[in-house]
Amino acid sequence: MSVKVCDDLQLSHIVVTADVEAPFESVDIAQWLKTLPTHEYQRCAPGDHKAAGYTVDDDGTPMSLNVEMIGTALIVQNYRYEVAQRHYCKMVSISDVLTPAGWTTTQVTWELRMEQIDGDHCRYINTVTARPTEDFLEFIAAQGQTLEEAAKARTEASGRHCRVETPLYAQSIARWARQHSA
Repeated sequence: MSVKVCDDLQLSHIVVTADVEAPFESVDIAQWLKTLPTHEYQRCAPGDHKAAGYTVDDDGTPMSLNVEMIGTALIVQNYRYEVAQRHYCKMVSISDVLTPAGWTTTQVTWELRMEQIDGDHCRYINTVTARPTEDFLEFIAAQGQTLEEAAKARTEASGRHCRVETPLYAQSIARWARQHSA
């Protein structure tokens, strides 16, 4: 099934940062993601995060699987890694979205970055960008909703969600780094 993403349109773009103490040389976001247990994922957004896993796509591309609530929508994300480095990961998912009105799809790009500020003082940057698919545009039109209304709702819900998960992701990555420091 081919999904057409509307690259020129945006539903939301959220950037949230959190400072944390972590041995920067031991931070490995790609490895943290590959080994992230479901219960730790759930602790990073209590009540919203439902399940996490790691697999590979048919072509061998690593994938992070996440199931979470964003506002009133249950989102099943199949993130394909585009960049998988120690201090930066970029993943893109054509996500299935279950809303109170039914199923649709969106494209979600998730970027995770850890920057060293000074010594073990680091800054985690969590960036989530959502774009509509043609299916999504047809879906909201059938509901009598405009793209502007949908984008406003998604930005508000995603912003609330990211403000909760970002500091908890930063702490989780820092704990992982401390456990794996030389």
